[in-house]
Amino acid sequence: MKFRDIFLLAYRTVRSNRLRTGLTVAIIAFGIMALVGIITAIKAMNQKFMESFSTMGANGFTIRYKERNIRFGGDNNSELKVSKKTARKEKKSNLGKIITKREAELFLERFNFPALKSISVFGGRSAIVSYRERKTSPNVVLFGSDENFLLLNGFSLRSGRDLNNTDVQTGRNVCMIGHDVAKTLFGENVDRAVNVVIQINNIPFRVVGVLDSRGSTFGFSRDNLIVTSYENVSRNFPGNFSYTIAIMTNNIKQVDEAMGEAESIFRTIRKLNITEENNFVLDRSDSVAEKAMNTLGFLTISATVIGLITLIGAAIGLMNIMLVSVSERTREVGLVKALGGKSNTVRHQFLMEAIIISVLGAVFGIFLGVLVGNIFSMVLNTGFVVPWDWILYGILICSIVGLLAGLYPALKAGRLNPIEALRYE
Repeated sequence: MKFRDIFLLAYRTVRSNRLRTGLTVAIIAFGIMALVGIITAIKAMNQKFMESFSTMGANGFTIRYKERNIRFGGDNNSELKVSKKTARKEKKSNLGKIITKREAELFLERFNFPALKSISVFGGRSAIVSYRERKTSPNVVLFGSDENFLLLNGFSLRSGRDLNNTDVQTGRNVCMIGHDVAKTLFGENVDRAVNVVIQINNIPFRVVGVLDSRGSTFGFSRDNLIVTSYENVSRNFPGNFSYTIAIMTNNIKQVDEAMGEAESIFRTIRKLNITEENNFVLDRSDSVAEKAMNTLGFLTISATVIGLITLIGAAIGLMNIMLVSVSERTREVGLVKALGGKSNTVRHQFLMEAIIISVLGAVFGIFLGVLVGNIFSMVLNTGFVVPWDWILYGILICSIVGLLAGLYPALKAGRLNPIEALRYE
């Protein structure tokens, strides 16, 4: 028989056993759905990480007292870890020492490289903002910075003005508010917040600007914040928070040179000698996104393992069903052989049936996986994601699963003795 004839015969047999075929296809589809769905969601997360951590651009970097933790769960306040394999000695007294306001200001004075510079400090994430009878939840994030904060952190103004040098130097009670804060206090007409006096933890502040909306990242709003000067945060909201220094060069080719000079100057400010390790970290914005995606790589491996385990279970189920099919169709196989059919033809038919069922499972599973994964991407507010490579892998894997699962039943069917098969009850 020709391949076309074998395929059509196998397809008719599969279609005639709809319940059995449907159950087997569903098992395989759920395995592929788990694999493709998680991979699609991870690709959406990668896309969101790139958007979230690349706001400074590839020509920017920051100086922090410890590395940013890019992890899912666990303690995010772990101490700075310095390389164990090093020829330098560690200055234990300064290990993990926060960057003070004085050190940050000294750096800005001494760093003369042609670049944009900014100081910022985290003021807490439990501020309460109120205006007349309206009040926010106690979850508003407070930042202190200078006139370059918006540009270096990817924010833009919707209305009003940015902080200026006078605001920063005097530390007066002025602020810019995020879109969510403005909406909570002033409704849909957020622009009328400009020049209004609000209360931040019962301290009066004049609003000088309203920030444009930046959406949310993994369900956490990036618009639920207040930005004032770092001098003001130091005076009104004191805390043991480390200052962060952000630098953006004019050209991406200057980044390495700027980082080298910044490291040299800040080592001097931190009073480190040439034998001591850095007790601070220089982070490039693109390297942070790379770390995040590397972390997601472990999730990809986990998703692959989960999908393969499910597919192994599906393969066992498919093999059992094919063996049952061989038993049920023993007389049919005997009749085919009695009429001159060859063992190879019988084997090919059963193998083709197994492959058709597997590929049908792959098609439905891929469709459901892409759908489920993009529901997650809608939550993250990213574009529609289609993992074309894993779609091809899914079809290939399912074809192999069908081939392996149908091999033993096909061999068993091919070895049947036609006379004994015709007498089978």
